[in-house]
Amino acid sequence: MTAPPLQPIIPSYRLRILNDEQLAQFKAATLEILEQVGFHCPSQKALAIYAEHGADVDFKDQIVKLQPDLVIRALSQAPRYYTMGARSEDFDLKLDGTAMYCATDGSGTESIDYVTGRRRSSVKDDVAMMARITDYLSSMAFYWPIVSAQDYAELAPLHELEASFNNTVKHVQTPTVVREIEGRYAVEMARIVAGDDATMRARPPLSALICTIAPLAQDHDAMEAALVLAEAGLPVGFMSMATSGSTGPATIAGTIALADAEMVSAIVLIQLAYPGAPVYHSMMPGIMHPMTGAFLGSSWEADKFYPVGVELAHMWGVPTLAGVGPGGADKSGWESAAGVASNILLCALCGAETASGFGLREGCTLLHPEDLVLDSEIYHQVRVSAAGLNTSQEAFALDVIKKVGPRGHYLAQKHTRDQMRILEFSDLTFQPKKDGAGYRDPIEVAREKTKWILDHHEPEPLSDAQKMELKKVLRAAEREIC
Repeated sequence: MTAPPLQPIIPSYRLRILNDEQLAQFKAATLEILEQVGFHCPSQKALAIYAEHGADVDFKDQIVKLQPDLVIRALSQAPRYYTMGARSEDFDLKLDGTAMYCATDGSGTESIDYVTGRRRSSVKDDVAMMARITDYLSSMAFYWPIVSAQDYAELAPLHELEASFNNTVKHVQTPTVVREIEGRYAVEMARIVAGDDATMRARPPLSALICTIAPLAQDHDAMEAALVLAEAGLPVGFMSMATSGSTGPATIAGTIALADAEMVSAIVLIQLAYPGAPVYHSMMPGIMHPMTGAFLGSSWEADKFYPVGVELAHMWGVPTLAGVGPGGADKSGWESAAGVASNILLCALCGAETASGFGLREGCTLLHPEDLVLDSEIYHQVRVSAAGLNTSQEAFALDVIKKVGPRGHYLAQKHTRDQMRILEFSDLTFQPKKDGAGYRDPIEVAREKTKWILDHHEPEPLSDAQKMELKKVLRAAEREIC
């Protein structure tokens, strides 16, 4: 079965969180941090690149400081717009600022078994199953391997990619390829899926997300993996998860400035090494619970993290990956999904090109397969809201109003039949029970829809030759890594 067309969020109106003066303040703060405080970078390869381009590098203590003009010059080479490709061109994501494309969450560690209902460690089959569901859902434009393939230990990131490429035609983004050796094999897998180097660069079927280390540090292996991926032309993004009160200042603005400096430092490295390489910026800090010290994905005030991150990415001239999902929720269910609608809408209206975070719960660790269907429903509510109001002549229906007149009825009008077929209604809510006594539980309907997708949807397969080549890559990786 062919996957339904994508339905991205295309806002008909925009808003801003920060005014020009505030944007300038954040820019100045980030540049001051990078110049006067610097950041820790344990990769000798990266240190050499920074030093070659004039950065102030302390090789002994592995501290790098960047002058403002170096930062501005490097970032000016980053592309503002580019395409994240897919196996099928119909599912290419053109990051041109007109739409927000969303993805699943990723790297969960536990699953509620689809068959037995028992809680267990996640496995490769879960990655494949959820890729199939993602392939069908029009809300999900690209796929993060939603849980980890813990049955493959060190090779998990590459097995997650194979399971993903085999079960969706959509773009795949990996948050777990974080070593140089894995990066080399991931590039080869992307080349197999794309068909050749030129296609892989023009329409990359794979992108990567690399996390910085708060406060103000980079990871040795992850940054070297980022350099390998960027050299091949695959989009590489950097995410900061600084936490207000622990790994960041106990103010929202201070944490944002710190997180921004971390990401900018990494983007600068990529542009110094490979000018024009596609990159993106992903602001996903959290806040420490003052009573327990626990990480909170957001709070009332910290909800500003994500839309402000969108505006800072655009200030630097790069696309963004916004955090929008309910993964921090404590439990599965309808309420968990509904709670993030305002955040999705804010990020879309601020112009986010991509966003992720759908389908997991309990601090982004636990997968209930039906939760992705629940989250998709909230996505579509936001999509319809962001699209604005149709005020065309046909929508005003003045001819019909005149025809029906006072105390008439619209049910018999052709206009009513035509327009009611266009209106979008929920697949999950207000579904009548068979006995006509009220409505079904949306979670029950979501589970039913999940089962229907798995029973009926078969994503377009890779060719047999591509499948064999991916297997060869895995065998080669196993010989070298294990």
